[in-house]
Amino acid sequence: MSTLHTEPRIADPDGFYEELINSQRELNDEQVELMNAKLVLILANHIGDRSVLSAALALARPAGT
Repeated sequence: MSTLHTEPRIADPDGFYEELINSQRELNDEQVELMNAKLVLILANHIGDRSVLSAALALARPAGT
């Protein structure tokens, strides 16, 4: 069973954030939502470990819901 890494692991987090924002720059809200959903599924497939994915879902869910 793998564990979810929550410490920073991206070499250039600010650069990645900028790239993410720029990749969505001329998209409408629906296109941004679709891109984000596709990105989540692509990365989930890359991770592949259901226990890690379940932990990430729990962590991402808003508190109190």
